[in-house]
Amino acid sequence: MPVLRRPRRLLAATLLLALLPLTACVEGQGGGPGGGTGTGTGAAERAAAGGRAHPSGVPAPEGAAPAASPEGAASPKGVPGPPAASAQIPGLGPATRAAIPPDTRQAVVVQGHGRDLNTGTATLYERRPTTGWTAASDPWPAHNAVKGWTDHHVRDDLRSPIGVFRLTDAGGLLPDPGAKLPYDQSPRFVAIGTGSLGEPLEGSFDYVVAINYNRVPGRTPLDRARPLGEERGGGIWLHVDHDGPTQGCVSLLRAHMRELLRRLDPAHKPVVVMGDVHSLAR
Repeated sequence: MPVLRRPRRLLAATLLLALLPLTACVEGQGGGPGGGTGTGTGAAERAAAGGRAHPSGVPAPEGAAPAASPEGAASPKGVPGPPAASAQIPGLGPATRAAIPPDTRQAVVVQGHGRDLNTGTATLYERRPTTGWTAASDPWPAHNAVKGWTDHHVRDDLRSPIGVFRLTDAGGLLPDPGAKLPYDQSPRFVAIGTGSLGEPLEGSFDYVVAINYNRVPGRTPLDRARPLGEERGGGIWLHVDHDGPTQGCVSLLRAHMRELLRRLDPAHKPVVVMGDVHSLAR
């Protein structure tokens, strides 16, 4: 049989089609560190010539919808997007947040209603690795000192100190309700007399958590050592509310004190963040 020969034009076209994919790969290569940019006609040149460039480097056909911008494109399936920002404790400004130790995972946030007011709320927050700070309790009603708050507490000023303080030690007149902090039960936790509104103070120290203002951590709340000096006051506690303002402490309802004692965990390095709302927003 005679041998069939392909026309030369057909053979040339076949070879050209075989080379086209190689040319497209060269045009699509981007310049990485130390890499080249390719020498063929790129997407920018095609766009300048009047055609729309496709993200892959191949011109889009006439009449096709424009490609979505990279910002609006969905992440490839199975590839996680950027991590969400960790939640912060509401109402705290940058200076207050910076004062919370980085190893702290529990914070009792006491937000006074005003600089010279003696009422507010206390909320327990917990910091989780993936989501940040989350409220672990409802806002509890709280009392603070008769005259409100101060940045420089001194003895008998009848104001509560503003700041971030560690919580390391607890105790009370009544038996340990299940505290994780070291708990000192002692008959010396006795409150006598009346408060500024004439209310009886009895039972106020049934449960207490020492606030580490001008005290030595690791000791009973009854310890009277004052590292900053006696003139700077001390004995600032979280304790049971007596239906009135305090002399410098923060007081919570009995049920909330019991719950707090069961929740505070020394492994979480708990702190109290306390002050009026305007000061805490700094």
